[in-house]
Formats: sequence, structure tokens, C-alpha cells
Amino acid sequence: MVSELKGLYKISRPLTTLTGGLAVLLGGYVAGTGAWGKVILAILATWFISAAANAWNDYRDIEIDKINQPNRPLPAGLISPRSVLIFSLVMTAVSIILAAFINTTAFIIALLSAGMLYLYSWRLKSTVLMGNAIVATISAMSAIFGGIAAGNPRPSLWLAAIIASAIMGREVLKTLADYEGDLRQRCRTVATVWGRRAARVVFYILASATLVVMMLPYLLDVYRPVYALVVALGVYPVLIYVLLRVTRERTGQQLEKLSQLMKYDFMVWFVAVLLGATT
Repeated sequence: MVSELKGLYKISRPLTTLTGGLAVLLGGYVAGTGAWGKVILAILATWFISAAANAWNDYRDIEIDKINQPNRPLPAGLISPRSVLIFSLVMTAVSIILAAFINTTAFIIALLSAGMLYLYSWRLKSTVLMGNAIVATISAMSAIFGGIAAGNPRPSLWLAAIIASAIMGREVLKTLADYEGDLRQRCRTVATVWGRRAARVVFYILASATLVVMMLPYLLDVYRPVYALVVALGVYPVLIYVLLRVTRERTGQQLEKLSQLMKYDFMVWFVAVLLGATT
């Protein structure tokens, strides 16, 4: 039992669910309405659906993960596939129920997001860029979800644009990290279909676009100067470092570490928004 609980905890990927919740928090914060009760419900709903999606993804990718991520709970034998499937379904149901208590729009978004996430792992993951775009879109919707819960989604559109660009780039980087396992399992990704060189070029374009989009709210006087300062000193150096390190010499494990570094760097961007956004 203890082993299974640890496995479920790991399979939910707490850091990933945390960042999704923080995106919702930012969407509620920039809304400026003070409707924190409903924003908290939206954060909880996002945490649960993120955990559900991560579990479902690992359930579908057991064979691939035996090659790419052998230490994950399922390939390592810490938990049974049946337990992971049940966990995913229960977390999804809880997320949708919570969203229903926010408002009708939030309920519809939660329902559609859940459907898209399950469809992604089942059918769309093995597609060139389409699956990556689905993940980026749903991630971006987290910020809008927070704005909808707060009753003012418009200010969250800036957040959504930046998140979509950054997540899309990171998703392409992950196809490079997972290249060997995806190739053996005949998964169609930008790296396996177009080749690793083309995938690197796509990543460079998306990461560079993120550098530009991330600064636009300051340049257009939407956010205060402190936002630009934190982004320039805290976010840009790490992102540029990742850009320079994504070369053909990097192994899948090294690329995975760079992908994780991008995730941690995004936490600094959250701080920049909290300090610089006007509410």
C-alpha cells in the first residue's frame, strides 16, 4: 500500500501540477476582481486534472518509458497499471465536479480539457506537432481558466500567449529527449518524422519566439518595469543557456534535464508577473 501511494504521488508529477495551478493563480490575480474563493476551486480542479492526465499518459506509455524513463513508477514496478487507471479516472471526475461549482463556462472548459488530454495520450501524441500543440493550448488555457473563475478573463490572454509559446517549445524539446524510445515504438513526432536536426530548428524558433513574446507586455506598457527586470535577469539567462546547449551531441538524458530546467525557469517568470502585473 505504501509503495502504491508513493507511486501515485510520483506519477501525478507534483511539480507539473503545481505549475498548472500557479498559471491559474496568475490568471485570477491579473483579473483583479478578488474572487479568490472560485480561483482556489479552479486551482484545485487544475491540480486534479493535471494529475489525472499525467497518470493516463504514463498508463499509455509503459513500453516507451521502459526505454526513455525506466525509473518512472510503472516501468519500475512500483504500482500496477490498474491502480494508475483508476486513479486517473477518479481525479478527472473530482476535477470536473469542482469546476461545476465555479460557473458553467469553467465546467465546459474542464470537460473539454479532460477529453482533449485523454485523446492526446490515446491518439494525438503520436502526431507531428499536433499533439504538442494540444498540450500547449491546454496549458495556456490554465491562465484563462483562472481569469474565468475570477470573472475577468481578458487580462489573462497575455499570460496564455506566453505560456503557449514556452510550452510548445518545451514539448518539441521533449521529442528530442524521447527520440530513441519513440523511434522504437514507431511514435510519429517531429523528431522521428522530420529528423532531429529539423526538430532542433523548430525548438530554436519557438524558444526564440518565447523570448520576444515574454517581453511584449512590458514593451506595450501592460506590465511595470520590474517585470522586465526579473525576466531579463532571471528568465532569459537560463532560456538562452538551454538554447545553446540543445545540440546534436546531447544525449536523451541530457536533453531531458534541459527540459526540466526550462520548467524550473518558468517559476521565475511567475514571480515576474506577480511583481509586474497591474491589477
